[in-house]
Amino acid sequence: VQLVESGGGLVQPGGSLRLSCAVSGLTVDYYAIGWFRQRPGKEREGVACINIPDSRTLYRDSVKGRFAISRDRAKNTVFLEMNSLESEDTGVYYCAASYRRPGLVEGLFDYWGQGTEVTVSS
Repeated sequence: VQLVESGGGLVQPGGSLRLSCAVSGLTVDYYAIGWFRQRPGKEREGVACINIPDSRTLYRDSVKGRFAISRDRAKNTVFLEMNSLESEDTGVYYCAASYRRPGLVEGLFDYWGQGTEVTVSS
């Protein structure tokens, strides 16, 4: 199983970024893809999750209304659209895959990407 993130970078407060997670090697239909982030000096935290079979989504409260997770099934890619970015959104963003159930808890996820860095600064 391989997950590869891309799309990170430097953006000004109020700006937008779209992160991509290319997924390969998953052989069962039931899984979930989550986005996590590790902000400077903080522990890694769940940001958003999508359940692949029914596209049901979950979001961390602090990103609701600003972030949107979606998938392109044909391309095996999951996206995280981030709008109205704030300095507190700065961090390394990881995508992860779960064979268990969707959620925002690290322990549910079995496979992880290497991360992509997002910096929100003027």
